[in-house]
Amino acid sequence: MQHKADFSIASSEVIATALGETLDQIQLSRNISQEELAAEAGVSRSTIARLGVPGKGISLDSFIRILQALKLADRLQTLLPDPSVRPLERVRFSGSERQRASHKRKRAQPWTWGDEHDDS
Repeated sequence: MQHKADFSIASSEVIATALGETLDQIQLSRNISQEELAAEAGVSRSTIARLGVPGKGISLDSFIRILQALKLADRLQTLLPDPSVRPLERVRFSGSERQRASHKRKRAQPWTWGDEHDDS
């Protein structure tokens, strides 16, 4: 099921609802009852019932448990990019791994011709 929400601009509530609705659809397509999924995931049936309900979020722990029960936990690795894959930074740092974030730099003042100081 594809959602019409653009996750890049959607609120966290819209994203959570869309993800919950997708899990609801997966549960139904596998013919698993809420009680069965709750028992397999180690969460309450009411947690399963709140999955796709707007404004009724569940904890990240419960979300992960449900994914594990549905045998979808391996998909979690695709949510975030691998931070170690940064070819340009590896070249810049001569192949060494970055150890910490850099300090925020002050923005330079815009350059001007200096015409306002003309003494003629």
